[in-house]
Amino acid sequence: MKKSILISSSLLLFFCIPFIASSQYSDFETIGQASIGNCTSIMVGRLASTDGSVMTSHTCDGIYRTWLEVFPHSKYGSGTMHPVYWDMCLPRADRDFSKITKKGEIPEVAETFAFMNTAYPCLNEKQLAIGETTLFGRSELINQDGMFQIEELEKIALQRCTTAREAISLIGKLAEEYGYGGYMPECITIADPKEVWQLEISGSGKGKPSAIWCAARIPDDHVGVSANIPRISTIDFNNPDLFMYSTDLQNVAKRLGLWDGNEPMKFYRIIGGSKGKPFDMRELYILSSLAPSLNLSFRNEELPFSVKPEKKLSPRDLMKFFRETYEGTQWELTKDLMITVKKKDDNGNVIEEKIKSPAVNNWMSWEMIKLLNELKPGVAVNHGPIAQAMCSYSHVIQCRSWLPDEVGAIAWFSFDNPGESPRIPIFSGVLYLPESFSNCGQYKYRTDAAIWSFREANRLATINWSVGRTLIEPAVKELEDKAFEEVPVIEMNAVEMIKAGKLKKAKEYITSYTNEFALNAMKKWEEIKVSLWSLIGTDFYPLK
Repeated sequence: MKKSILISSSLLLFFCIPFIASSQYSDFETIGQASIGNCTSIMVGRLASTDGSVMTSHTCDGIYRTWLEVFPHSKYGSGTMHPVYWDMCLPRADRDFSKITKKGEIPEVAETFAFMNTAYPCLNEKQLAIGETTLFGRSELINQDGMFQIEELEKIALQRCTTAREAISLIGKLAEEYGYGGYMPECITIADPKEVWQLEISGSGKGKPSAIWCAARIPDDHVGVSANIPRISTIDFNNPDLFMYSTDLQNVAKRLGLWDGNEPMKFYRIIGGSKGKPFDMRELYILSSLAPSLNLSFRNEELPFSVKPEKKLSPRDLMKFFRETYEGTQWELTKDLMITVKKKDDNGNVIEEKIKSPAVNNWMSWEMIKLLNELKPGVAVNHGPIAQAMCSYSHVIQCRSWLPDEVGAIAWFSFDNPGESPRIPIFSGVLYLPESFSNCGQYKYRTDAAIWSFREANRLATINWSVGRTLIEPAVKELEDKAFEEVPVIEMNAVEMIKAGKLKKAKEYITSYTNEFALNAMKKWEEIKVSLWSLIGTDFYPLK
């Protein structure tokens, strides 16, 4: 299955889009070389989660900005305008935005909500949460005269909306009125404490800038996934509970020659344009893992848009998916990279044993993979794992209707590779984050940027992953266990403060907890870094 990437090679690193090398996927067992470099979002309806949470998520894979902040609740005077910028998701040294492109402005509203300002803004104080994946699509729909890129639309929605439906309506209205000008189509996965939606949006081609978009709701007892491929299939134009879409979508699609008006409209064909299937390895792996009895396969022309999981999911289940490299399966990158070592058995006899080479890991560079395959074709096949070393950050966000907004939503946030880094609980009511979170460490090593507290240890660990993982993986579990033991107590205490009318004190309390947890996690990874450096060059570190 060939998929064209409709963007210049100089821009590829800046987008969460897959690089595809296989020619035809005939079945799950013969997928071939798949995507490297990808964003993934998993969505969970409230009846599909173990505790009634609604969840969305995001891995921001690629060269994106790594600083984040809590942008405060704000008020504006009459006549204030909201400036609209491009490429706010990309890294800049010391947050220098002097060369940022201002595309225009729109009227500001009198009051805006506080929100977590990541490269792709993700959570506001009212438990509205957003994940994101960039899509491949039709080049003829690109119109860069449009005012908005997706990250600015996300930001405005978080500042102005309290529910997923409100956010979709506002994003759609703004994109149609002022134009969607993104380099590629986008998918954003929008959750509130009651429901979660998948919105796919594209430009509308030449002429007056506008937008083509459709949003489909994940049923409450289902789980969905977006992984860089348009997935919304047949639209039921008579079911507003499950579908929202751009104005006059049917006539616009016919006018542009994207739909004949006779067959049911499959939205992925409208904006995607590929003759291939609307799924890849990640979608198939996740959905088939959740509902194995469906016997999903690459033989399917389509996968279900969402599935009812055979076992309900907790936030920790999603975190596990985001650590996935397909290890232990036939799709593991390093499964054939074995070496022979000599060791002594219990009787002192020297024996030979086949083990996986400590020089390889599931996040090897593309250059190393190419080298190995030059030496022996097909020895290292990359099937596009969910966990990527090139990840800037990731989050799993749960929204909960039974708790006050200040603690109702938690962004389980992680810097760098989600397969190696711990999760930091950031409540929707947090007032600020550690100072080092505000520094971008994407372009250079800097000790005052939070990401490098994790990235340095993570990279060192992969030099000899067989040893490095013995430090990294237990530490991830230790902090995860700690968080899930402590957070319910923190929430209970904060709720009591809110009930007693001590809202400010409650916000300060949860802010203190989040900041302390983050600093402890950073300290732990700094300690791991030192341990890893001390092992290099010893008889213990290189496997004998």
